[in-house]
Amino acid sequence: MSVTSHPSASARVALVEPRTATGIAGDLLEQIHGTFGATPNMFRAVANSPAALASMWSAFGALGGGTLGHKLGEQIAVAIADRNACEYCLAAHTALGRKAGASSAEMSAAQAGRSDDPKTAAALGFAVAVVEHRAQVRDADVEALRAAGFDDGQVVEILAHVALNLFTNYVNVALQVPVDFPAVKLGAK
Repeated sequence: MSVTSHPSASARVALVEPRTATGIAGDLLEQIHGTFGATPNMFRAVANSPAALASMWSAFGALGGGTLGHKLGEQIAVAIADRNACEYCLAAHTALGRKAGASSAEMSAAQAGRSDDPKTAAALGFAVAVVEHRAQVRDADVEALRAAGFDDGQVVEILAHVALNLFTNYVNVALQVPVDFPAVKLGAK
């Protein structure tokens, strides 16, 4: 497999050039471009490892077909991005959340881990607890999800969203991937 990449002025790894990437990375970057109409820098950074790119892209696809819906998935993503100070994911998922039908106010509230909708609030509260307590949650945290109407499959799906977003947050923060979505200010800590 051959991948052509160019170092970025601020990224800690090269951002793979989609038009010259071949093999698995080239095929996946083509799919990603088809989905977004562009190739976001995060995927270009991850394309340095075709295995990592395949893992990330397949996780996005699988969770996109899950039962939680795109809007809630994006709300979970911004809550986690804010906790991890990931400007890239906060910007990307705020834009994707708006595209999924969330209002600016809903996305701002989600960034803070809140929602006026009790079911959404339960999911965000659980996701934030998982991140802040490194998955050391209580029985009551899981029971709160059930009381809000989530079944066991959806509890697991929320955890899968958390895990995927931790992966993307860590990639973007550790590798200083340049943000290529409209910037969103991190919440006050």
